[in-house]
Amino acid sequence: MISRRKARIIALQVLYELDCTEHKAEEALAHLTIEKALPQKVPSFSEQLIQGVLHNKSKLDELIGHFAPAFPVEQMSIVDRNILRLAIFEILFDNNTPHKVAINEAVELAKTFGSDSSPRLINGVLGSIVTKYDTKKSQT
Repeated sequence: MISRRKARIIALQVLYELDCTEHKAEEALAHLTIEKALPQKVPSFSEQLIQGVLHNKSKLDELIGHFAPAFPVEQMSIVDRNILRLAIFEILFDNNTPHKVAINEAVELAKTFGSDSSPRLINGVLGSIVTKYDTKKSQT
């Protein structure tokens, strides 16, 4: 569990870097991995998250815009936006993490890296997404 949290932190740092620079994901991940001397399973999970977010970025941003209309995606803080992207990817696209765990991990990232209001925003948006998509699953 701790290694998966570390992997999420690394993924968030890489996504943040990619939002601020023109660096490549592979280079940013390699730099952070070497710098922190992490076990192999951490960068592997980080890479899976990063590639998943990058591959589904437009869909993820569309979902964020739909579930947080008061906070336009392009005006949202870089940290909040990328925490939401990571968590929504895990919840809706990856399906290897229980929803409650994904939400809890995202809120913990928001407490550590976001502003005072970030945990509430993250929890609200992710709660709405899970409620909507769990309802859809139970109706089918």
